[in-house]
Amino acid sequence: MRKLKRPLGFTGWRWDLLEEVRGRTLEIGCGWGSNFDHYPAEASISAFDIEPARARSAHNKRSGITLSTADAQQIPHPNHSFDSVVGTLVFCSIPQPHIALAEIRRVLKPGGKLFLIDHVRSHHHWLGSTQEFLNPLWNTVTGGCNLNRDNETMIKDSGLKIERMMVGWYGLLKLLIANRDA
Repeated sequence: MRKLKRPLGFTGWRWDLLEEVRGRTLEIGCGWGSNFDHYPAEASISAFDIEPARARSAHNKRSGITLSTADAQQIPHPNHSFDSVVGTLVFCSIPQPHIALAEIRRVLKPGGKLFLIDHVRSHHHWLGSTQEFLNPLWNTVTGGCNLNRDNETMIKDSGLKIERMMVGWYGLLKLLIANRDA
């Protein structure tokens, strides 16, 4: 059940992101289920992760959530199936994020919304340049995580329209809510 008071730190960002989620909801890259306690009661949640062990572990977090193993680049749901799609700290690791965004747009109902939080390339030149320099090593060590993605541009290029954005931590973190026009 959703907490009544906003938590501190990154958990507070999750709480902020998920407060508007309604209807049939798909969470991509659910990991260990860290978002599950922050969904409003009005959301009917299906979630998946690419790693079977994480999806199995998330299963114990909250009842009533349908969990599976899947890839965000090949979402196994029909067109226009969801009112909301959620992802937190997942687009940094999707090998071809433009394909995942096309899949998200496909499964969203007209008027549906995408809710994302991710770490991104900072708009501060010195920090963004440092991320570019570190990214090849970081990507190798973490098994595919990228420090330098520009989710805002990728979302706009996918045909979704950003309606809300929050930037924090020196531009390293972005909360984005975008909609799929009718």
